[in-house]
Amino acid sequence: MNKRMILIMVSLMLAIALVTTGCAAKTTGDQSLKKVLDAKTFVLGLDDAFPPMGYRDANNEIVGFDVDVAKEVAKRMGVELKLQPIDWSQKENELNSGNIDCIWNGFTITEERLAALNFTGAYMKNRQIVIVLADSEVKTLADLKGKKLAVQAESSAVEALNAAADFKASLGEIVELKDNVTALMDLKASGTDALLVDEMVAGYYIAKEGKAYRILDESLAEEEYGVGFRKADQALRDEVQKTLEAMAKDGTLAQISTDWFSKDITTIGK
Repeated sequence: MNKRMILIMVSLMLAIALVTTGCAAKTTGDQSLKKVLDAKTFVLGLDDAFPPMGYRDANNEIVGFDVDVAKEVAKRMGVELKLQPIDWSQKENELNSGNIDCIWNGFTITEERLAALNFTGAYMKNRQIVIVLADSEVKTLADLKGKKLAVQAESSAVEALNAAADFKASLGEIVELKDNVTALMDLKASGTDALLVDEMVAGYYIAKEGKAYRILDESLAEEEYGVGFRKADQALRDEVQKTLEAMAKDGTLAQISTDWFSKDITTIGK
């Protein structure tokens, strides 16, 4: 084989290698949005006992504000929404294992979660408040000294409590329960003295149960809700963010909020 032929073959091999490398790079890039579009299914992980954001109604159907918003997002993306109830204490494991595409259910944006996950911008504000029975002697946070406080395990309520070191130290006992519905039932049965919970949940239950519960004036933390994705899933995150912004602009998001809360309490574009 002469030298010219060898150079031609080497050049061809290099060209093939470059093309192959380019294809591999494209294949191994961020495929998060393509994966959802190809599957035509967007899998949403949620706590199905977190009203009014996502919960089971009297017919055992999963409903809620976040559910309605997500349904519209999925519709505009041209995919089917699949609601996947998860153990809230295992939410990040469920996401990182690929069992779900996002966490979307009154999911509070925190510094710790931002380090591990990729969030959309905030779409709603929230507070961590304390709820007691209407006839409770407890009027302030200080009145809970030596008493029993319930929280949902692995929730932002736990983080808010940990951040309020003096208040936490004053408590007699902290009880971590699986979900807020169980915690509210325990409070109603006087199994605990108070519950630290999202204001959205407290407001829903007080509206539903009438005068059974009362919210203390003081709150432990100001928060915001967002949608959480795997750290590398930027394309999917951006598509959901873009769709939410479009829904805010055309009034759809405000309408869904009004349907659930009698007014627009969303924050996108405001």
